Amino acid sequence: AKPLWLLAGLFAQSMTYFSAAAVWQQTFLHAGVRYSLLSLVPLGIAKLFSDQALPSGGMSGSAFLVASLNRRGIPPPLCMAMLLTSMVAYYTAYLVAALSSIALLWFYHAIKVWIVTVTGAFCVIAVIIPVGSLWLKRLGKQQSLPALLQRIPGLANVINNFNDSPGSLLKSPKLFIITSILQGTIFLLDAYTLKVMLNAVGQDVSFLVAFPSFVVASVVATLSPVPLGLGTFEATCVALLSMLGVTLEAAFTATLLLRGFTLWLPMIPGLWLTKLEMR
Repeated sequence: AKPLWLLAGLFAQSMTYFSAAAVWQQTFLHAGVRYSLLSLVPLGIAKLFSDQALPSGGMSGSAFLVASLNRRGIPPPLCMAMLLTSMVAYYTAYLVAALSSIALLWFYHAIKVWIVTVTGAFCVIAVIIPVGSLWLKRLGKQQSLPALLQRIPGLANVINNFNDSPGSLLKSPKLFIITSILQGTIFLLDAYTLKVMLNAVGQDVSFLVAFPSFVVASVVATLSPVPLGLGTFEATCVALLSMLGVTLEAAFTATLLLRGFTLWLPMIPGLWLTKLEMR
């Protein structure tokens, strides 16, 4: 592989952590709390490690992030508002990316029934999760939780923190647009990393080929019951790249290099930062 392209991929992945930290920082700024962007970046890496070490749909990383911010003096209601704002922006950006990928695959005449089916199922989930979270927040303010929901361990405490969180943050169009753009930037940077990995192995591929391949593979991994989407992401990404004209060997190699940057390489600093944070 060509080293300069590998360095470009490393830089693109580094910027994803700055984008994630900027989402949190923007939420705090709208709440009147100033917090350094550079101090939030290590938390983003440690959060990723927590999500990978204990696969729980992002819950373990979110719990770690809230606990870390609490130790820094950020009140729990504001942390919960930040998580909720970040989640809504994330699924909004994810939904736009998924629909854009379908449009690109249709343009390339590479659309398949299974792709539409899987993406359609994801789009439903991408709407249900944030809408359901907002509904729980509103329900908790108006009345007690249904008996069935009260049986879920810890849910009542989460809802109480949601209820105490600044509602003005969720009603700010400016904050919603900014955080959605920042979340969308992460998808663009990840897809760009796939493109430069293809460049690294000698495949001059358009970004518009790498983008739908990455996004649809991410959708399949998100819906898969396999932790971290291991195997499902790789198989889908290689299949789509091959459908779009990339040689099988290059597609396979580039996908493994991408996963090395996005999944495995951050584990080393993530472990160290997590231990440092938990002292």
